[in-house]
Amino acid sequence: MKEGISITDLMINEQIRDKEVRLIDVDGSQLGIVPGRDAQRMADEKRLDLVKISPTAKPPVCKIMDYSKFRFEQSKKEKEARKKQRTIAVKEVRLSPNIDTHDVEVKVKRAITFLKDGDKVKVTIRFRGRELGRTEIGYTIMNDFLARVSDVGQVDKPPKMEARSMAMFLSPKPNAGSQ
Repeated sequence: MKEGISITDLMINEQIRDKEVRLIDVDGSQLGIVPGRDAQRMADEKRLDLVKISPTAKPPVCKIMDYSKFRFEQSKKEKEARKKQRTIAVKEVRLSPNIDTHDVEVKVKRAITFLKDGDKVKVTIRFRGRELGRTEIGYTIMNDFLARVSDVGQVDKPPKMEARSMAMFLSPKPNAGSQ
């Protein structure tokens, strides 16, 4: 069977109105170019469905098969493919320019758990009022934060000022044991 076919796009039985179709039997053998009505009759005799698997071909390709079984197996394959996919989320850890050492340790622990789970981490420091004049404090905090998570994370984007906040992106190291 052809990979990448969406189940809902297939035409079956009476929906197929082509004069001639290239017919494939249940076992996969080619039966050649057959009139559409004859192909439908052959499928009915075998108590199976006629399914158009390649509508763009000239003539269109149809196959005799058990459509409900085919749909079940396709949905099983799609479910299995979704199971194997891993979406990488971006988690955010917010700091402030006048953060205390214990608070930084708590945020570092949180970031390490995110990185071990295989997620990316966005570390931000928000500056308010007069704090904007002392952005070098933000760079110091960011570098300290990076040093503490360096065994499980690496820098994707270094610390950078964006309007009133500073942001840095971290990603898990390849050998950090994600999952």
